[in-house]
Amino acid sequence: MILEIAFVEVLPEHHESFEQAVKSAVQEILPQAKGFVDFQLHKGIEQSNTYTFHINWQTLEDHTIGFRESDLFVQWRSMIGGFFAKPPTVEHWQLV
Repeated sequence: MILEIAFVEVLPEHHESFEQAVKSAVQEILPQAKGFVDFQLHKGIEQSNTYTFHINWQTLEDHTIGFRESDLFVQWRSMIGGFFAKPPTVEHWQLV
């Protein structure tokens, strides 16, 4: 299993709308993606306009190819991308 961690900075004054959009996108889109396991959203304490997505995938390719190169990713980004202050930073992790 691979953990995707995305670091997201949200436009000021849009936190509640962003969180609601993420909730909807997670419910509607991610379960359709091959290899999707689960999702957690974390909000920064020191910097309240920052969030991390913790998304578990079966394989790296399930995320980088199967999801990122699909129409599902286009739908995902259209639901939440308008809230981004800048493009997210995405990294992948594996359990050791």
